[in-house]
Amino acid sequence: MLLTAVLLYLPFLYTLYIGFTNYDGLHPSQFVGVDNFVQFAKDPALLTSVRNTLLWVVGATVVPVVLGLLVAVLSHGLRHATWYRIPFLLPYALSGAGLAVIWGFILQHGGAANQVLTALHIPGGDTSFLQHGPANTIAMIIAITWQQLGVNALLFMVGLQSIPVSPLEAARLDGANAWQLFRNVTWPLLRPLTTVVVGLSLVASLKTFDIVWVTTQGGPGRSSETLAVTMYRDAFVTGDYGQGAAVAVALTVVTGLVSFVYLKRQLRTVT
Repeated sequence: MLLTAVLLYLPFLYTLYIGFTNYDGLHPSQFVGVDNFVQFAKDPALLTSVRNTLLWVVGATVVPVVLGLLVAVLSHGLRHATWYRIPFLLPYALSGAGLAVIWGFILQHGGAANQVLTALHIPGGDTSFLQHGPANTIAMIIAITWQQLGVNALLFMVGLQSIPVSPLEAARLDGANAWQLFRNVTWPLLRPLTTVVVGLSLVASLKTFDIVWVTTQGGPGRSSETLAVTMYRDAFVTGDYGQGAAVAVALTVVTGLVSFVYLKRQLRTVT
């Protein structure tokens, strides 16, 4: 509890305080009320940042979870299933920055993706995947899906292995086919685990920063910027720590509210 207070709660309270000041790291700070939050609301790139954050929430939550569940279900019960899952798990060992470097090389204009498409005479060889929004955000969501798919599949596999055999055998004796077995038996028993997996993905997508910053730095022209990147740019690029802290507080409130609403609804459904 002491470590949590020192490493999490005290910095958060200090950030909250800075959000109401004009602190720039060089001069004594002065209380400015809600001016930082007003300036954040007037930021011309705010709508783009919110749009991209919502794209991350939907794309980086739904796609990796659905594909991870699909891989887990299709490989469950197969001989040597562990070996089949290894290629999906390996990308998870990469850091966010490492993932961004790899996919930046693939997706940059004239990069690996363009060269492969051109060599195979497939349309799109001259496409600029990272030069225009929201296509650049969608391209990075594909990259994060490649990384997150494996760990989601692993979590779902653990859930599948914990399902009792008796309900499955009873359903088979009643003549249930594979789809009916999944829909009526397997999926309801996986609901609690799915709530956890989706919740973790939801929070992570709202805080997306490293892959965006390393790949595009929120550009070009702030077209791929998310709220987390806006926070970093305001605080550590422009040196306006008060403005950056205000964005951090706003992002924390949004993340907390979304998580609370989602978990409250899902736990009510499960129980």
